[in-house]
Amino acid sequence: MANNIKNQADILAKLKIDALNPMQIEALEVIESSANTILLSPTGTGKTLAFSLPLLKTLDPESKEVQALILVPSRELAIQIEQVIRSMGSGYKVNAVYGGRPMSKDKIELKHTPAILIGTPGRISDHFSNDRFSKKYIKTLVLDEFDKSLEVGFEYEMRGIINQLPALSKRILTSATQGVEIPGFVNLNKPKIVNYLKAKRTSQLAFKSVVSPSKNKLKTLLNLIQHIGNEPGIIFCNLKDSILEVSDFLERNKISHACFSGGMEQKDRERALIKFRNGTCQLLIATDLAARGIDIPEMKYIIHFELPKHEEEFIHRNGRTARVNEKGTAYILRWSNERLPEFIKDSKPADISKKAHHIPQYWETLFISGGRKDKISKGDIAGLFFKQGGINKDQLGTIELKPDCAFVAVPLSIANDLVEKLNNTRLKKKKVRVTLL
Repeated sequence: MANNIKNQADILAKLKIDALNPMQIEALEVIESSANTILLSPTGTGKTLAFSLPLLKTLDPESKEVQALILVPSRELAIQIEQVIRSMGSGYKVNAVYGGRPMSKDKIELKHTPAILIGTPGRISDHFSNDRFSKKYIKTLVLDEFDKSLEVGFEYEMRGIINQLPALSKRILTSATQGVEIPGFVNLNKPKIVNYLKAKRTSQLAFKSVVSPSKNKLKTLLNLIQHIGNEPGIIFCNLKDSILEVSDFLERNKISHACFSGGMEQKDRERALIKFRNGTCQLLIATDLAARGIDIPEMKYIIHFELPKHEEEFIHRNGRTARVNEKGTAYILRWSNERLPEFIKDSKPADISKKAHHIPQYWETLFISGGRKDKISKGDIAGLFFKQGGINKDQLGTIELKPDCAFVAVPLSIANDLVEKLNNTRLKKKKVRVTLL
């Protein structure tokens, strides 16, 4: 492995990053020189890269053991961090383990021990209990979004995990929220704090209120969506039942969307995000689970269909838009008799009387039953669609390649035709199924 290790300049070149932002530069210096660091920065400012670069420098390329543990509060965040670190091409093995997927998959991946292990507290606790790898060599602990991972529900597991790390010499805690109490069992002695939460960015985010004349806000929601037009956005709800209600309503009105909540199977949640990322769905209807730690592009707007109960949720939802130097709008949808929580202020009334020009759904997503483990690359998939599918480059949308499958965006108008042409064809040496997702 030692010959494959990349330095920071190589990693940034591979990621096509010309320069780190000020937060990342400061975080890098502080994490390298400190035993304990707290990194506070808004959602979408590049915290994963900020802690991953110095973390890589702590690793021993000759070691065959787990050396760094990253604990996260959700499966989506585990997957996202794994993808970011893999895309760095550092030369070190990285794996994510989390509840909601077969334990057998974890066991296969852990047979070749990763240098960096990412996981949710429950699943990591399980692996610790069964001694699936040595804990003696874990020197670095990252608690990403520690405001969530140190909540009361996780405390028992977190305490158990941290108490089993005898060699721990570096702790990195990150969050997009301030003022969270850190329990004593974390042993965070005299931490250095890198705080970018007070950076002046709020001016880029506009708050607009939309008033529904009736308690049932669905008709007003439809008017707002038709006013905004074809821009992708997230509609936030508080409850899973509300998501179903909004979804049924949008389906009746032929508006493409995907749903995302904790009540869904992990596979269905991942597929909803894939369809949202590649443009098959214009809207994501989600609970606060989608307010952080999921891999989706910058939004021009979000809609608070149901008002959040707490300020923290409001901040994280809004963090999905107006990131870094971009502009964005948070629409606050309320009915005329509804009282706004104290933390929602300064929202200007929005005029949604004009309808934007509506473009029908263009993309559809196809599923392919082969992936990285079958030595299939994105180039192989593109070649199949060009040669045997007979499409041109403009008709090939985003390709997402997973270990055991792939997802391809193609024009809706030719999706069924492509399924007929390509289903049961050979890709590399594997006969693959091609179906509509």
